[in-house]
Amino acid sequence: MADPIYKVIFVNQNQVFELYAKQIYQSDLYGFIEVEEYLFGERSGILVDPAEEKLKTEFAGVKRSYIPMHSIVRIDEVEKEGTVRIREGGTGAKVMTLPLPGMKPLMGAGKEPPSDG
Repeated sequence: MADPIYKVIFVNQNQVFELYAKQIYQSDLYGFIEVEEYLFGERSGILVDPAEEKLKTEFAGVKRSYIPMHSIVRIDEVEKEGTVRIREGGTGAKVMTLPLPGMKPLMGAGKEPPSDG
């Protein structure tokens, strides 16, 4: 049986990353998922996908990534790798990260939170 391939979708700085990897597991660092052995398709030199090139550059030399669990949207085991993607996750996006414990919600641009006094 061939080694499994995982599609990992996560949010990073208002962008949704869709990557493929051979190894994923829960980290010893509490609250993180470890992702190793990223897969980037070996396509012909005729067509160049800018998103894939950007991701290859960003993850060049990365042995292992620690992704916070609350940033993970979905992890699928797939039969073969597909095209890696980066999508904008700004306003109107269908993907939103959960608030972190202990963080105050944003009040909006230029608005100050109400004073306690």
